[in-house]
Amino acid sequence: MNDPAPTRILLADDHALVRRGVRLILDGEPDLTVVAEAADGVEALEQAREHRPDLAVLDIAMPRLTGLQAARELSRALPDTRILVLTMYDNEQFFFEALAAGASGYVLKSVADRDLVEACRATMRGEPFLYPGAVNALIHHYLDLAREGRSLPAKAITDREEQILKLVAEGHTSQQIAGLLVISPKTVERHRANLLAKLGLKDRLALTRYAIRVGLIEP
Repeated sequence: MNDPAPTRILLADDHALVRRGVRLILDGEPDLTVVAEAADGVEALEQAREHRPDLAVLDIAMPRLTGLQAARELSRALPDTRILVLTMYDNEQFFFEALAAGASGYVLKSVADRDLVEACRATMRGEPFLYPGAVNALIHHYLDLAREGRSLPAKAITDREEQILKLVAEGHTSQQIAGLLVISPKTVERHRANLLAKLGLKDRLALTRYAIRVGLIEP
């Protein structure tokens, strides 16, 4: 009787050394194999469309599109591809956003050698994988919401506005952003004006500072 085919994995992280180390962990397992790598969120989507992986392992802090932004796009474009977030951020906000973006698990890089393989297997079994601190955060958060009769707060900006905010903060021109997102430069300008109005900010520098503060780009 033949063994089942290994889980085909897309690995996305903007640090080549991290990708190399994670790949060694994953490729060392007989039931897991890395079939594609990406250095940013846009490349991750391109590689996913080309290779149709079973599982995408995405870093959060990447250029052009963050892992969370890429996860949202991937969930829509390839719903059969499961998603796992691998990050250095032990952060409740990112954890909840990862779940909302379609991720099945959240693994800290600091314990990747211990948790990542089991997280991949759990995700492919259809089970969520959360590190212990995240489990506690999830339970306390929803208990608080239930006790107070509140629902999850809405995001201040739309997913598209968030994409444009990140690209503006990275220094891309409206023309470049239009090319990356396949929209017109006028649409980019309209979104940028909406961002400034919604967030009460004045210019590109203020947008960049805001993007750093909310974790869209690294300082």
